[in-house]
Amino acid sequence: MFNAWFITKTGNDSRASLLQMKEEELPEEAVTVRVSHSAINYKDALALTGTAPIVRRFPMIPGSDLAGIVEASSSPLFEVGDKVVLNGWELGETHWGGLSELARVKAEWLIKLPDQFTFAQSMAIGTAGYTAMLAILSLEKQGVVPDTGEILVTGANGGVGGFAIALLAKLGYHVVASTGRPEESDYLKALGAQEIVDRAQFSSPGKALAKERWAAAIDNVGSHTLANVCASLRRGGVVAACGMAQGIDFPGTVAPFIIRGITLVGVDSVLCPMPQRLVAWSRLAKDLDPTVLERIATQRPFSSAMNIARELLAGRIRGRIVIDVAG
Repeated sequence: MFNAWFITKTGNDSRASLLQMKEEELPEEAVTVRVSHSAINYKDALALTGTAPIVRRFPMIPGSDLAGIVEASSSPLFEVGDKVVLNGWELGETHWGGLSELARVKAEWLIKLPDQFTFAQSMAIGTAGYTAMLAILSLEKQGVVPDTGEILVTGANGGVGGFAIALLAKLGYHVVASTGRPEESDYLKALGAQEIVDRAQFSSPGKALAKERWAAAIDNVGSHTLANVCASLRRGGVVAACGMAQGIDFPGTVAPFIIRGITLVGVDSVLCPMPQRLVAWSRLAKDLDPTVLERIATQRPFSSAMNIARELLAGRIRGRIVIDVAG
């Protein structure tokens, strides 16, 4: 028997409960993981509360991140006792996820936990830190280097935003953080932001072309924010888009692309190919200052997942929430 958060659906309504389940109920996949830690991402909060149609197959165990020890394996890729981490691959959407004491997953989805990180640290990083690193790799691929100019990070108080700031600052970039919570300025500067700007300048309809400022940007917001960031990029600038907290629409024009030659790069962290994942985790092990995790992440008990989801959607949480599943 094991405990798990379990989402069922009746009619148009979904409901999440903390239940005790039998191991034989798990999906038939190659590797069984005894989960030590998980996390609550924005997507997980939507799934737990039923606020948006994140779950595409019911019933469902939510949680798009997990870290733990291999308990059983029929795959040559992993042995019993291996420490592993998993992000994405539609966990919590189409496949049972990490908010569970046991998970059974495809071997091809797992990564061996880097020696530099504990289970809790890997979940403090989780989808957020891994996505931030994918975005930085995208900027680097487009030739963005520290002396290129100012780098804007939108949605700075979120998990991806916080990691993007910390990683960019560690790599020597001049980082400007956009937030709607000015009371968090000290926190963002402690992560490495050299300037704080009000998100209000980006969140409403803007001009097709604005004054050039940003050499590059990492956008976690989408909608008008992304459109305005594109409009204010310098000639040849690059924006890596990896979030849509404001919306999935893109109410912009082709003007910045044609007149200023900017580049918009999409960052897919969910179904990202394994070679890119391995590079991202290798760079995190190399470039991330572990003390940053203490600033960004807070650890909470397994039973509190639903309350955390509500707090997150209400905008009362900054950074990352790590779930101690085994505690």
